[in-house]
Amino acid sequence: MFEIPVSQKTDFLVNATASGWDMADIAARRVALAQCRFYFDFDHTISKIDVLDDMIEHFAVDRQWRVLEEEWQAGKIGSEECLRGQLRSLRATRRQLVDYLSGIEIDPYFHRTLVLLRRGGVRPLIVSDSFNFLIETILKSNDVHGVKILANRMRVQDDRISPVFPYRNAACGRCANCKTSHLRNEDNLGKVLVYVGDGRSDFCASLQAHMVFAKDSLAEHLRQKGKKFIWYKDLRDVYEALKGWPHEQKDRS
Repeated sequence: MFEIPVSQKTDFLVNATASGWDMADIAARRVALAQCRFYFDFDHTISKIDVLDDMIEHFAVDRQWRVLEEEWQAGKIGSEECLRGQLRSLRATRRQLVDYLSGIEIDPYFHRTLVLLRRGGVRPLIVSDSFNFLIETILKSNDVHGVKILANRMRVQDDRISPVFPYRNAACGRCANCKTSHLRNEDNLGKVLVYVGDGRSDFCASLQAHMVFAKDSLAEHLRQKGKKFIWYKDLRDVYEALKGWPHEQKDRS
């Protein structure tokens, strides 16, 4: 079984994530599923649409949110500044938000992927630059329970919404939720990190993972960085790839 000496864990994490792994690398190193930690982005990865953008467009009272979105996509501002400004344009009560969110569908293969990972001893996490309340409401309406979520928070007072950013990195400012810090958690030392994402908010964190499932702008970013990744169209592709992963490894000696 693949095992990292304690004295080498930090160096291993840095060196192995630089070029990236694919399924052939996993097989060659005989990595068991239980040795991994899986991170999933939410918007347009687990959900079928970009929920945050769709929600803002649905409840915005002006078009300033689009200007901020374009500036963020161009890298001119960080997502914290973007989100603060966008939420100022919204007018929605908690009841209106719940009614809207309850109609959002997720990729049906997320259920199957969860079952597969849990059978292999893995408890995946969701890391998102969206908001806990939105994600929790959508997962509940889609009968998904027990998944840990690391995301931004929001307060709803009457029809005004204000953000809270418990995972921001003041020294960087690029992201409202520093996903990189979640992957660099010391509890991950000795773990093989697997990341599933699609967009700009995944750029930094994906570079910390050993293996990345990527599509859209994240895939293009990793191509430019020269990092190996596994392209996927939707979570069915991820599920099919993981079905061939060894859940248990027996010592061949």
